[in-house]
Amino acid sequence: MSGPDDEIAAAWAASLGDASMIEGESSDADDGLQAADGDAARVLNQAEIDSLLGFEKNNAGDADASGMQRIINSGLVSYERLPMLEIVFDRLVRIMSTSLRNFTNDNVEVSIDNVASMRFGDYLDSVPLPAMFAVFKADEWENYGLMVIDSAMIYSVVDVLLGGRRGTAAMRIEGRPYTTIERTLVERLIRVVLQDLSASFDPLCSISFQFERLEVNPRFAAISRLSNATVLARMRVDMEDRGGRMDLLLPYATLEPVRELLLQQFMGEKFGRDAIWETHLAEELWNTDIDLDVVLDEQPMRLSDIIGLRPGSQIILRQGREAPVQLRCGPVTLFEGRVGRRKNHVAVRIDQVVSRPPSSLDGVPGRRS
Repeated sequence: MSGPDDEIAAAWAASLGDASMIEGESSDADDGLQAADGDAARVLNQAEIDSLLGFEKNNAGDADASGMQRIINSGLVSYERLPMLEIVFDRLVRIMSTSLRNFTNDNVEVSIDNVASMRFGDYLDSVPLPAMFAVFKADEWENYGLMVIDSAMIYSVVDVLLGGRRGTAAMRIEGRPYTTIERTLVERLIRVVLQDLSASFDPLCSISFQFERLEVNPRFAAISRLSNATVLARMRVDMEDRGGRMDLLLPYATLEPVRELLLQQFMGEKFGRDAIWETHLAEELWNTDIDLDVVLDEQPMRLSDIIGLRPGSQIILRQGREAPVQLRCGPVTLFEGRVGRRKNHVAVRIDQVVSRPPSSLDGVPGRRS
């Protein structure tokens, strides 16, 4: 409830505001009069509004993503949480540098500008048109990815493949649709890049990327919801004085089947299976000593008979002299053979290997039956 003092303060504030308008007083005088009266309503400046909304300025004058902006971007997952993905992209750059040189018969240098995560809709809004959008499918993952080739790269590839002279920039004719020849040549380039992308994933997992379609309208290249998070790799392709950019977009839903593999830590470029360690483990297993037991016979006996056994007691074996015996390592039967004699020693000749269900050790390199 407002008291008499509040009503008097409001009347004074109204009269002072009218007087300042009539007399043409400055806004500084109004601010001083309003500050003098603590109960009067105060107008917030822009800095205070930004502080309430959560946008603060850093030392460089840029707005930090805090407060409401941080809430908006809370659904994004940083690509740094998938360390193996950086190794895959580095491998892709090296493979592409070689394959594009063979494809164009020109000196080609491929580099990655940056790898970042962003929303699919935000990326489509930021693509400068005209451009070509190549939709490809990851067969084993049953999902899709997107490759975007900008206008400069399109005309550079067409110029190189059609025998354009070196030292002259590719001619760019804006404002017209791409011809059938240009689309065909770009499609050949895309197939080469997709083959290299499949090869870059080989040390991690087996995957095949297949070209689906080529679009020029970003609305027809929607492979995911606009709010879904994606991994974006921006690549720069330089062919002497020509070149352009290629963007590779992989939704996190596409990478979900291999997410556990991409979360692995790495050292250098050794990732996935370690052949050196596997070879060392196989060699140590071959040098391991084990005990083999020759089972001549098995028969049930009463516990009282076993307790009654004394030195000199005889156990009658039911097997004949030529009956096969089993060679066991612990509870596992490995071989069957026959007992004989060799140079005053009792020996066992192995006749056959006992088949057994496959185990996890069967995949060790160098293991033989």
